[in-house]
Amino acid sequence: MSRLKSVLFLLLLLAIAALAGFFVYPQSSMSAKFLPWRLGLDLVGGSQLIYEVDMSSVAVSDRDSVMAGLRDVIEKRVNLFGVSEPNVVTSKAGGSHRILVELAGVRDIAEAIKMIGETPFLFFGELEEQNKDRDAAKEEPKFKPTELTGRYVKKAQFSFEQVTNSPEIFLEFNDEGAAIFETVTKRNVGMPLGVFLDGRLITAPVVREAISGGRAQITGRFTLSEARQLVERFNAGALPAPIKLVNQQTIGASLGQDSLQKTVKAGIWGTLAVMLFMLLYYHGLGFFAVIALAIYILLVLSIFKIFSITMTLAGIAGFILSVGMAVDANVLIFERTKEEMKKGLSKMSAIDKGFERAWTSIKDSNLTTILTSLILFYFTSSFVKGFALTLLVGVIISMFTAITVTRTLLKIFQKNN
Repeated sequence: MSRLKSVLFLLLLLAIAALAGFFVYPQSSMSAKFLPWRLGLDLVGGSQLIYEVDMSSVAVSDRDSVMAGLRDVIEKRVNLFGVSEPNVVTSKAGGSHRILVELAGVRDIAEAIKMIGETPFLFFGELEEQNKDRDAAKEEPKFKPTELTGRYVKKAQFSFEQVTNSPEIFLEFNDEGAAIFETVTKRNVGMPLGVFLDGRLITAPVVREAISGGRAQITGRFTLSEARQLVERFNAGALPAPIKLVNQQTIGASLGQDSLQKTVKAGIWGTLAVMLFMLLYYHGLGFFAVIALAIYILLVLSIFKIFSITMTLAGIAGFILSVGMAVDANVLIFERTKEEMKKGLSKMSAIDKGFERAWTSIKDSNLTTILTSLILFYFTSSFVKGFALTLLVGVIISMFTAITVTRTLLKIFQKNN
C-alpha cells in the first residue's frame, strides 16, 4: 500500500511537471496569451524619471518620513497602471532631495510622467499676519502654508451640493491630520482658510468654528470629471511634498537582452554540468537527483509566472543560486546515505538514516537563507527585492523537492531492488 501511494504521488508530480513545462515554455500559446513573462527595466527597457523634492515647507525632523511617504505614494500610484516592479529610489546630496523612478516597459515618457505627476499636492493656507487686520475687499488675500497637507489625507470622495448641484469633494484625515486640522481651524476662526491644489487656490472658506473629527469639504470650481479625477488621485495617495521633474530618458533593452541571453545560457550549461556530475558521481542515486532537479526548476518557473513575479537580471541570479542550493540538499542526503551504507546498513535503512541526518543541516541552511531573503525583501529597494523574492521562492520549493520528490523516487527504487 505504501509503495502504491508513492507511485501515485510520483505520477502526480510528473503530471504537474509536464503541465508546468508546457506552461513555462516561451513559445506556448497558452503561456504567451494568458500569463506572459514579466520582465524588468534592465531586460525590456522603459522610462527613467528623476524628480527633485521641494522641502522648503517641511521641517528638518520630518524630511526622512516625507521621503519615505513619497516613495510609497509613487509606487502605489504606478502600480495602479499595472507597471511591473517599479524601482523607486530616494537619495540626498547636500541639501537636494531626489527620487529616481524606473518604469519597465513604459517607453512613452509622457505616459510615465502622467502616472506620477498628476498625483495632486494639497495644502491648507492661512492668512499672513499683515493681512489679518486689513480690509479683505480692497486687496487680494495672501496666504502662507500651514502644517496641514495632503500627506494626512486618509480618504476622499465626492458628491453634489444640494442647491447648485455642483460637485464637491470631502476629505477625511488620519488621526494625526485630524488633530492638526482642529488646531489650524481653531486659530483661524473668523478668517478664510485657503485650500491649495498644486499651488492653485481652489477655495477659501471662512472658518466659523474649530472643526474636529478630521473631515474637510472643498467646494466650487470643479467639473464632474475634475472632481472624479481628484478623488481617484487622492485615494491613490496625495504627495506629502511637491516634486519637480528634472531629468527624463527612455532606456533601451539591447544591453539587457544581451545580458539575458548570456545569463540564460550560463544557467542552462551550469545546470547540465551539475546534472552530469550527479550522474557520474552518484550513478543511480544521481539519476533520481536529476529528475528531482528538473521537477524543481519547472515548479519554480511556473510559480514565477502564476504570481507574475517580475524577472530582472538580479532575480535570475537569485533563481540560479537557488538551483545550486537544491543540488546541495541532494548532495547532503546522498553523502549521509553513503556513510550509513559503509557502516553495514542495508540500502533502505541507509537511505532512511541518511535523510534523517541530512534533514537538520538542510533545514538550518535553508531557514537561514529564507530569513536573509525576507530581510532583503522588506528592507531594500525594488531591484534587490527581485533577487530576494526569487531566491526565497526557490529555497522553499527546493526543500519540498529534496525531502519529498527525491525520497519518493528512492523508496520506489528500493522496492524494486
